[in-house]
Amino acid sequence: MDDVKIGEILLPGDEETQERQEARVRNRFWPTFKSAISRLPFARDVVAAYYCAIDRETPLRVRGILLAALGYFVLPFDTVPDILAFVGFTDDIAVLTTAVALINGHIKQRHYDAADDALRDEDHRAFDG
Repeated sequence: MDDVKIGEILLPGDEETQERQEARVRNRFWPTFKSAISRLPFARDVVAAYYCAIDRETPLRVRGILLAALGYFVLPFDTVPDILAFVGFTDDIAVLTTAVALINGHIKQRHYDAADDALRDEDHRAFDG
């Protein structure tokens, strides 16, 4: 997956775009994550990025980048369909890794704490607030 494609995916968009993206991510994140968890080498970071993206204290541009990356992650058919076992998540991993690198420092300890709690808890939605 080339840098230009990843750059296009990670465009933060305006507030209206981010609201639509957030609704899609909130709806599909946990089911997609549960099916991918064994194939994600950095699951804790992905969940922390999710909590950072839905945190209203996170700067708008950062939220937009994370919501774009997570929106790509939850799409059932993207550049490489996720149904193709591990290979299907390689493009998702590239996009998420790039997004986390771009917003380095904005994922706070509270986001990691929420991620740790969620990874221990079956009812992940209890942490969406």
